[in-house]
Amino acid sequence: MNILVIETCALAKNVQFSDDDMIVSLVDGRTITVPLLWFPRLASASQKQLANYELLGDGEGIHWPDVDEDISVAGLLRGNH
Repeated sequence: MNILVIETCALAKNVQFSDDDMIVSLVDGRTITVPLLWFPRLASASQKQLANYELLGDGEGIHWPDVDEDISVAGLLRGNH
């Protein structure tokens, strides 16, 4: 029996913030919500700084140039902080 394995990479399409959480929407329809406290630079950033993010690659990572923070989507899915 042959089994076809298709490896896919989770890709971000949008990032939003609540008062306490970062919410990352993925292109496959999933949503990841993590506490902002996991990322001290983001937790202390202004709303303007949080809104100024760039998707890296095809959405494999997220970069905030104003606070010099980079986060991988794969790391978020693994629970890394």
